[in-house]
Amino acid sequence: QVQLVESGGGLVQAGGSLRLSCAASGRTFSSYAMGWFRQAPGKEREFVAAINRSGSSTRYADSVRGRFAISRDNTKKTVYLHMNSLKPEDTAVYYCAADSGRAVVALEGDYDYWGQGTQVTVSS
Repeated sequence: QVQLVESGGGLVQAGGSLRLSCAASGRTFSSYAMGWFRQAPGKEREFVAAINRSGSSTRYADSVRGRFAISRDNTKKTVYLHMNSLKPEDTAVYYCAADSGRAVVALEGDYDYWGQGTQVTVSS
């Protein structure tokens, strides 16, 4: 089992940057592909980015490609989401998730474990 704890959210002005972190417990972090999702008020949770077990493959939602970058450090059992050129529409609760499969997937249902989320608010 994996427990996930997100951090790094906050209030930032449009055009600014934030780095989210997701720390995992357990011994087998490197056995999981990891993803970031977000949920804005009144909207469904949506895929943001994902990374495979080794970090060699990534996938992004069209809305964030070129602005966000996902990375991981298996020695620290942590996955990161580097967010640049933030826009007000990026405002949401951001969740990290762990998937025991090998592929880099964007479907919420493929993920096995979820964190509690961290709030990101981008002011205009």
